[in-house]
Amino acid sequence: MNNQKHWETIYTEKQPNEVSWTQQIPKLSLQLINHTNLPTSTKIIDVGGGESNLVDRLLELGYQNLSVLDISQNALNRSKQRLGEIGKNIEWIVIDITQFQSSIKYDLWHDRAVFHFLTDPESILAYKNNLLKALNKDGELIIGTFSNDGPKKCSGLEIKQYTEETLAETFSPEFEPIEFQREDHHTPFGTVQNFVFGRFKKKI
Repeated sequence: MNNQKHWETIYTEKQPNEVSWTQQIPKLSLQLINHTNLPTSTKIIDVGGGESNLVDRLLELGYQNLSVLDISQNALNRSKQRLGEIGKNIEWIVIDITQFQSSIKYDLWHDRAVFHFLTDPESILAYKNNLLKALNKDGELIIGTFSNDGPKKCSGLEIKQYTEETLAETFSPEFEPIEFQREDHHTPFGTVQNFVFGRFKKKI
């Protein structure tokens, strides 16, 4: 089963309370976005945004230039349906992130729980190259992955764990680390997953 088919099946068969990554309020992502001090007119892309509630909260805060990318059309359809009229100006992008070629330059790239699914060097390099092309000079990256204290699998797939040091190393030398935070994510079914989040500034 290829990646897209896998995720389309997930978002056909399971509701938000049946998947581990659901967050009612993505507090740490919102906190880190606030720390950038970027204006509400800033261009933000949420990679792997699927049916995440982050876009809802950003709209409530007045952000105007939002893009949500996901490999699953079903996931994005759920978000569109949930948001209704208030989501009409969002750019919805269906693609595998390793194949993403953007005609838009973004000021902020947010990714919670996509990058750790890329486990081979070729996919990681493709992600990084696409990120570099899509992000403006001095743009910022906020990325959250399973930490070395987190799960080793998710949704039946192998993942790659990270620490603050290995995240910094992965995005060096093009990105300068600004801050790191850990988060214990409490899943809808009572388990705890430890994430490491990093905020970086593009140097090149």
